[in-house]
Amino acid sequence: MAAIKDGDTVRIHYTGTLLDGTVFDSSDGRDPLEFVVGSGQIIPGLDVALPGMSAGEKKTVQIPCDQAYGAINPALQQGVPRDAIPAEIPLEVGLQLQMQTPQGQPMPVTVVEVGDEEVMLDANHPLAGKDLKFDFEVVSFDGA
Repeated sequence: MAAIKDGDTVRIHYTGTLLDGTVFDSSDGRDPLEFVVGSGQIIPGLDVALPGMSAGEKKTVQIPCDQAYGAINPALQQGVPRDAIPAEIPLEVGLQLQMQTPQGQPMPVTVVEVGDEEVMLDANHPLAGKDLKFDFEVVSFDGA
């Protein structure tokens, strides 16, 4: 039976959970996720779990944060003056906002702290610093 190798296009169904069992993403009810193995299109820890597998095979992998979305980078957390945020935005912890980089690129941020004078924003990926678990099944793949 053929086995997946780097460069193959694969289609998988998956459920991603935090280690406490909280589901953060799933292909349930959607088309399978399609990507090229070894191309960097998905997190490294999932990418390296696929070579050697075949269609119909299922696997569960636990992925440490450094092989997923990385550790939390304190440099991506920044305080901004509260009055720099439009008054019509109801500030609360967990609120997702969109900022712009100096180059004009959109950058999603999350409000992590609201003070009287300052609001702390975090541009880290929401799953940064978290170890993850994926249950997945190879639906099909095409050799490179």
